[in-house]
Amino acid sequence: MEISGREAALAALERCRREGAWSGEVIDRIIKKYSLPRREAALASRLCLGVLQNSTFCDYYIDYYRKGGSKLEPKLRDILRLGVYQLVFLDKIPDSAAVNESVAISKKTGYGRASGLVNAILRRVAENKNSLPEIPGKGTAEYLSIKYSHPKWICERIIEEKDYDFAEAFLSENNKPSPLNIQVNRLKISVEDYEKQLNDAGIEFTALEYPTGCLELKGGSVTALPGFEEGLFYVQDRAARTAAEIAGAEAGMQVLDACAAPGGKSFAAAIAMENQGEITSCDLHEKKLRLISEGAERLGINIIKTEARDGRKFEPEFEEKFDLIIADVPCSGLGVIGKKPEIRQKSAEEIQGLPKIQGEILNNLKKYLKPGGIMLYSTCTVLKCENEDIVQSFLKENPDFEAVDFTAGSVSSHDGMYTFWPNTDKCDGFFAAKMRRIK
Repeated sequence: MEISGREAALAALERCRREGAWSGEVIDRIIKKYSLPRREAALASRLCLGVLQNSTFCDYYIDYYRKGGSKLEPKLRDILRLGVYQLVFLDKIPDSAAVNESVAISKKTGYGRASGLVNAILRRVAENKNSLPEIPGKGTAEYLSIKYSHPKWICERIIEEKDYDFAEAFLSENNKPSPLNIQVNRLKISVEDYEKQLNDAGIEFTALEYPTGCLELKGGSVTALPGFEEGLFYVQDRAARTAAEIAGAEAGMQVLDACAAPGGKSFAAAIAMENQGEITSCDLHEKKLRLISEGAERLGINIIKTEARDGRKFEPEFEEKFDLIIADVPCSGLGVIGKKPEIRQKSAEEIQGLPKIQGEILNNLKKYLKPGGIMLYSTCTVLKCENEDIVQSFLKENPDFEAVDFTAGSVSSHDGMYTFWPNTDKCDGFFAAKMRRIK
């Protein structure tokens, strides 16, 4: 059975809605299931992600031009969202194609009775797409929430912690296509030699100034890149890789990656350690540990051992064992909301308990650090309550720890803490704090 990229996107949206699944995983499975050609696969991925990133915005104009009526069935609304997204955000798709294909899909999927409604709404959007009615309330969190399709509470929080203009820039950046960052595995190949492989394969990339071996691509299938099976690279955003560099792993160290899945920081540490020493990579779930082990094997790393551990539970055999501890704790994930738009569905209530968990993990892991050892606390969120507040509270309660200043590329901190923002640092939102046990 053959399906188009638009139909694949619709199927992915429905599955995400029904199952609460991650869109990236769902669309990949659908692309493979139907063996979509590269062009259709790219369209499917872009449409699925784009609609999830802009659903509230699309809904505003669907309802504006619908002018009331009975409640739309979820799948019919998805069809309309796909049409609106193509019309407003994808300049290379002709308006006629966006409208006609949406009408065709509505008929093909059992919504023929609503094809006239689909046609009418999308034609109105097409006619007015360069002068859409203004969303009311400009200058408020409600306005930002609709325009950039983020929950109002997130908009309010960023405005409160930064300011309105910064919040708008952050929200806007979250809705842009995210580049793919890969890290060259210098245990197996030099950066120059791997760049040559990409050039020979005709794959465009940008070599970033820092960290060394971090390459930026426009996207596409990771497994189709040269050297994937051979373990010549792994996927990790520049912010997370920089945090691993800030930690300062060195050959011969005993390292604990306490919340390690999916393994990127363990891999970065192993490469920095030249595969010498020992890294204990822990996670609660065995399935996630298998992913780390498989990734390490592919990369040719043999100093990583995985263990199922709870970061809040004291393990006597770990006491004062480690030179370096990486505590990339569970968090709200708001820094990667651009890549994982499903995070927008989280409520403020859902994350209220996270700071308590984060603090408990940090206060347990401190017992595992040798005197003079380094603790890196990190998250993939940008909220102060999960970042600076946790670290400042920890340092206040533990006078035997001190903040450590650091510089990594263009990133510099004089209080041991740094927050990466997508709109200013052009990477994932991320937080890193470096601390030393004094005695």
